[in-house]
Amino acid sequence: MCPVFDRLGRDIAHRPRLTVFVWILLVGGCLALALTGVGGQGLFDRLHSGEPRVPGSQSQIGSDIVADNDETGETISLVVQGVDLADAEAVSEAGRAAATLHTTLLAIDGVESVVDPFVFPDGPAAEEAAAFVSTAQDGFFVSVTLEPDAPAAAHDEVVTELEEFPAAASDGATGLVSSSPIVTDEIIGQLQTDLARGEAVALPISLLIMIVVFGGFLTAGMPLAGALASIAGGLGALYGFSYVLDLDSVVVNVVTVLGLGLSIDYGLLIVSRFREEIQAAAAAEAELGSGERRQRGRTGRRGVDPVLVRALRRTMTTAGRTVTFSAVTVAVSIAGLLLLRPDILKSLGAAGVSVVIIAVASALTLVPALLVLIGRRMLQPSVLTKVPVLRSLIGKLGDVAPEHGFFSRLAGVVQKRPWVVLVLTTVVLGLLASPVLGLQLRNSTTEMLPRDSDQRDFIDVVQADYPLLATPAIQVLVEADAAQAQAFADEIATLPDVEGVNPPTAVGTQYQLIGVRPDTDEAGGEVATGVVEEIRALETGDGAPEQVWVLGQAANQIDFTDALIEGLPWAVGIVVLATFVLLFLMTGSLLVPLKALLINVLSLGASLGITTWIFQEGHLSGPLGFTSTGGLESYVVAIVIAFGFGLAMDYEVFLLARIKEFYDATGDNDLAVRMGLQQSGRIITSAALVIVVVFAGFATGELIAIKQAGVALALTVLVDATLVRMLLVPATMTLLGDWNWWAPKPLRRLHKRFAIQH
Repeated sequence: MCPVFDRLGRDIAHRPRLTVFVWILLVGGCLALALTGVGGQGLFDRLHSGEPRVPGSQSQIGSDIVADNDETGETISLVVQGVDLADAEAVSEAGRAAATLHTTLLAIDGVESVVDPFVFPDGPAAEEAAAFVSTAQDGFFVSVTLEPDAPAAAHDEVVTELEEFPAAASDGATGLVSSSPIVTDEIIGQLQTDLARGEAVALPISLLIMIVVFGGFLTAGMPLAGALASIAGGLGALYGFSYVLDLDSVVVNVVTVLGLGLSIDYGLLIVSRFREEIQAAAAAEAELGSGERRQRGRTGRRGVDPVLVRALRRTMTTAGRTVTFSAVTVAVSIAGLLLLRPDILKSLGAAGVSVVIIAVASALTLVPALLVLIGRRMLQPSVLTKVPVLRSLIGKLGDVAPEHGFFSRLAGVVQKRPWVVLVLTTVVLGLLASPVLGLQLRNSTTEMLPRDSDQRDFIDVVQADYPLLATPAIQVLVEADAAQAQAFADEIATLPDVEGVNPPTAVGTQYQLIGVRPDTDEAGGEVATGVVEEIRALETGDGAPEQVWVLGQAANQIDFTDALIEGLPWAVGIVVLATFVLLFLMTGSLLVPLKALLINVLSLGASLGITTWIFQEGHLSGPLGFTSTGGLESYVVAIVIAFGFGLAMDYEVFLLARIKEFYDATGDNDLAVRMGLQQSGRIITSAALVIVVVFAGFATGELIAIKQAGVALALTVLVDATLVRMLLVPATMTLLGDWNWWAPKPLRRLHKRFAIQH
């Protein structure tokens, strides 16, 4: 018996109220920090959105130079629609309204300039005013620039005036207002909405599933209580990370859903094992004589039920250790993201590891304390067992498995034809993975916004009707004078797939910025990325600019992908090695860890393949409510590999722990596989069903990145808990037989010394 987990179980059993009280304080403190923050800034106020940063990349260096030399303030833009500019009277009316607007805006403290096609004393030359008129002659553009040190209220005052202007410009006119803060607020607001919607969908359904699994409300609520505590703790941890890392808006949802799923997983295992152990302890007590029962009762502390103490100590030394080991493997998988260059992946890695720690902490302390407080009521049958349909479901899906049942019979069928099961399952997984061969990566920005977003509409209108005012898909920053920059721009204009090049504009005193419009509507598609590569291949020096940096969404996407390719071998190698060592210390085998790693690769490939088929090729776009961007988000692929690998190892540990326990007791490999699957199959299935519901709940959101991550991780768990754990693992372990547990003598001695035993 492990003294650490045994002591933890004993201490919690004797101090359950203190443990719960400490968690209440922690949860309250974390929620207060996350929602209100310090100095008025909560977690959601500290998030940002935009292109993923890749430190040291060409696109990031160029973006930093532009930002450092930008001496202008925030720009707020308005597109007015529904004004017939071919009608002289309509133009006159709009011009009078624009003149009034111009005066009103310049009177606002912090407004530097106002530009529109009617009045622009500080604006462009008259011949350039046409850029502010819709190509369809049915509207016009207004641009307001704030001073760099404008007061915070100036932005909102300008937005209010711009929103009211279209009605004054013309009867029936409408307007769309946009700025960087508005876009960011809309993305973060949608994130909060998606988060609330995901929890509203996932938590009630998860509770219903656990009620069926445990046969009662009280017991089912234990894992959910741990999950809610983990969410609060995770938000508090993210608030802390926001002071040392740039947290992208998607980090909150991804990390929250991970913490929610893992907490329920771990809580299920703890509660299930406690139910098993308290029944065994109560049965053992009943067999004792009354005198011996009184004597045993006096050995515990006053007021503490010795049955509960024994049950919890046994639970912690078995399921508690399994949960801890599982959490370590998940944390190791996620920690691999810290070895990659992109900031968003580093923040996901750091935040993900912290949430795993919080999830396992709640499962090892809060959930056991609540179980002790419930006490022997867990031995009483729930009133739900009196309902005929529920009684049948609870009997089939309940957490305490009989010695023989569906899963042992399933293992027996697999063991009769292991080669057939192995080949068929591998072929199915391979077919599901095949779409990955055509995978395209994307780094979306405003494409993340929902289809019905006003900001999406604004961008679409500007690109279609105001091409000279639209932000170019590709920007080229050069260290050169105006003449050199213009010559370089002329050279870029001759490249294939370049539709047009904007005149260079000065950036500070040393640099010029050239806007390039590729002949494509896809900012991150093959045409745009091809143009980026061609520009980067142009010669520099000898009359051309000495330094050239290509920026924009397509350039950032190339740099992000290159950073992934550069860092992935190291990250994967370290994660695989660490996981292999951990599984060896658990099983004492060389073949079981190797087999687990290979099988997990198949499982991840299948889930990524299905996700590619759905989101890249646009299948199920109607039911799932999305518009395909032609690929998967780059960081979503990294998330699925890291988090999906960890979740797959999670179930591997649950199953192997039970199989190893029976193998150590019997020495019979086939029997251990059958009994291990029988005892863990219900919990794996129930946990997987809950976590699929959790991920699917968050996939109902509007942000495409969160939707992709939710669907991909749900598919990962679904594939792993069915085809892999129920069929492929029993088949391979049956074929290997006693070789499953083989290791050379030196390694056996090493394992005996450092073994992590269940």
